[in-house]
Amino acid sequence: VVTGQGLSDMIRERFGVRFTFYLMLLVLATNFGNVMAEFAGIASAGELFGLPRLVTVPICAALVWVLVVKGSYKSVEKVFLFACFFYLAYPITLALLKPEWKDIGQAMVHPQPEFSGPYLAMLIGVIGTTIAPWMQFYQQASVAEKNISIQDYKYSRLDTVFGCIVVNAVAVCIMVVCALTLYKSGLRIESAADAAHGLMPLAGKSSGYLFAAGLMNASLFAASILPLSTAYTICEALGWESGVDKDFETAPQFYVLYTGIIALGALTILIPGLSLVQVMFWSQVI
Repeated sequence: VVTGQGLSDMIRERFGVRFTFYLMLLVLATNFGNVMAEFAGIASAGELFGLPRLVTVPICAALVWVLVVKGSYKSVEKVFLFACFFYLAYPITLALLKPEWKDIGQAMVHPQPEFSGPYLAMLIGVIGTTIAPWMQFYQQASVAEKNISIQDYKYSRLDTVFGCIVVNAVAVCIMVVCALTLYKSGLRIESAADAAHGLMPLAGKSSGYLFAAGLMNASLFAASILPLSTAYTICEALGWESGVDKDFETAPQFYVLYTGIIALGALTILIPGLSLVQVMFWSQVI
């Protein structure tokens, strides 16, 4: 808001081009892993409804590409805001389970941590998926592109605080639902479809489909933002033009990066025998 610049732009000015270049390589690698994770989520949710990944992944990749390339910044932002309503699928699933809120509160206040490898990896993954580097770059790039004035700074902060509260509330709902059903029953989950199918006999058929719908929305949502964030970040860092309101002639590197990340992420997930859950998990840990 104050400088009118994104984070990577400011890093380049402060630390120089060479440092920024190597940092961008790391950002590109981690963001690509996350893009793969989102397409893995799309594939998993589609498989629950009987749709093979060879169908859902290419279609969703095309939808994501068209949304940004053919839309304006305001239209893209409106679609993203509308998609947020589908996150209600997780609180609704939790409500269907009728949990003991007192027990949940006690477990959150007095957790029982373990110091085993799998537990620590999961802990790092939860932190990694909640406080991801791409979020820092994307938010600052979007604020700079919207040209928010210093007078509206307080509203921008409120927007951020509200978003943080919502994302953590949804994360808690997901963890509690899985703890009350899958963990308690001892089910071994090899895919997201296994999780949704496992919920059905324990919490009703509708809960499984709600879980899958929420996964599809969350994955499609992030699969739109992650390549966009990466393109913004790298273009800013290297001094290239960027922004969804610019055409291909004005910002060719931006659109080539955006298209390439989507295409490679989607194609990688189509590799036969690839474990979708492992892709989703380890990309967040890294």
